[in-house]
Amino acid sequence: MTAENLPPLDSAEILTARRELAACFRMAARLGMHEGICNHFSALVPGYTELFLVNPFGYAFSEITASSLLICDFEGNVVAGDGVPESTAFHIHAQLHKLKPHARVAFHTHMPYATAMALVEGEPLHYAGQTAARFFGRVAVDDDYNGLALDDSEGARIAGAIGEADIVFMRHHGVMVLADSIAKAWDDLYYLERACEVQVLAMSTGRRLLPIDPELARKTGEQIMSEAAEAAQLHLASVQRLLDREEADYSS
Repeated sequence: MTAENLPPLDSAEILTARRELAACFRMAARLGMHEGICNHFSALVPGYTELFLVNPFGYAFSEITASSLLICDFEGNVVAGDGVPESTAFHIHAQLHKLKPHARVAFHTHMPYATAMALVEGEPLHYAGQTAARFFGRVAVDDDYNGLALDDSEGARIAGAIGEADIVFMRHHGVMVLADSIAKAWDDLYYLERACEVQVLAMSTGRRLLPIDPELARKTGEQIMSEAAEAAQLHLASVQRLLDREEADYSS
């Protein structure tokens, strides 16, 4: 698409993306998947390859609206919106979108159960439950924690550690979910936290986990993911219907 043919930044498609992303922030807040004014969700602007939507620094997830989301470029300029992104949000997400073509959407949180599994030795997911199986073969672990990502080099390093994974456990830090649509990112984020919550509860009994046979876990994951695109759209639509009834300002 040439510069002359790029859609205006207030197009219907971009407004839809704003509303979908804002809905994800609001539901994440409801489910305790946020941490203060930290954590960040981003998505490439529809029709563009070098602009992305991201939440402004200083706002809780429960405050985000469609119109409050910023549009930034990869050089750190705010192209549309009031405010600035949190510095680590820019350095991580700009590099992910720039260097990972499959990462059209990137959700980074410190949600408690998934983050807990990034803090213990060994593989974060043990694939003992059906929900976890959807992530079989889709997970990377970034073992090289380097403190806050305050420059592009750390963002690029994280991007390199991800490879082609969709789910990244960041040691001593949190998790990152990558997808090619907002709906898919939300779906994976939600089920990742649920899988980790159940695993933590099972581990808390002190009894040995019973992982699914790896070949069966792979098969089950493929079965789940074969229907994931449609299911993700339906999942996000249900979130938006609920918010339309109870927090309609999210879409403003």
